[in-house]
Amino acid sequence: MTMREELTLVSFDLCPYVQRAAIALAEKGAPFRRIDIDLTRRPAWFDALSPLGKVPLLKVGGEVLFESAAILEYIDETLPLPLHPPEPLAKARHGGWMELGASILGDIWVLETTPDQVAFAAAIEAMKGKFARIDRELGAGRFFAGDRFSMVDAVFAPVFRYFDVFDGFCALDVFDGLTRTAAWRRSLSERPSVKEAVVPDYDKRLRAFLKERRGVLAKRMA
Repeated sequence: MTMREELTLVSFDLCPYVQRAAIALAEKGAPFRRIDIDLTRRPAWFDALSPLGKVPLLKVGGEVLFESAAILEYIDETLPLPLHPPEPLAKARHGGWMELGASILGDIWVLETTPDQVAFAAAIEAMKGKFARIDRELGAGRFFAGDRFSMVDAVFAPVFRYFDVFDGFCALDVFDGLTRTAAWRRSLSERPSVKEAVVPDYDKRLRAFLKERRGVLAKRMA
């Protein structure tokens, strides 16, 4: 990437996949412009650029990248301060944990939207099992791979952010007994790149989104 190529991140204010890209760009100190759109009333220019009709998009000069995994790879390969480990085996393992993070986002979507208590409980149990696996993987450092911030951290920070909001109105007990995961969560919440990846009133906007879905979480919030 040349210095002349402006980076523009096209986003939706609550999207965790956009947060990943914003965190990665911030960690690398890369200047970028951010454009938030309303996905319920997508502008024509967005539909023309996005093959899947989803965010994030990363505009690189005159080119457009879509899908967060591809965007993260591009960011890491073209900007200084790599967030992936250099060894191929370690990088591949990190990629697997990133996929686990994506699967947890699927579970969180169920929590946010389902009116079914059985499906809600099943999502909670699925996440407990996944976070228990993660807890066994974590070491003594502040982040996933010790004291060095990695792309896995960029992926999991938006996951934990959901629970920062959920904890304000109900106890889901997903992290009970997972001391290393709890410490990792705290470290990520204090990271400037993580704090700045969302709008200041993210909590309010997420709560409004939950109310609109009228699911189990909305009832608990009420």
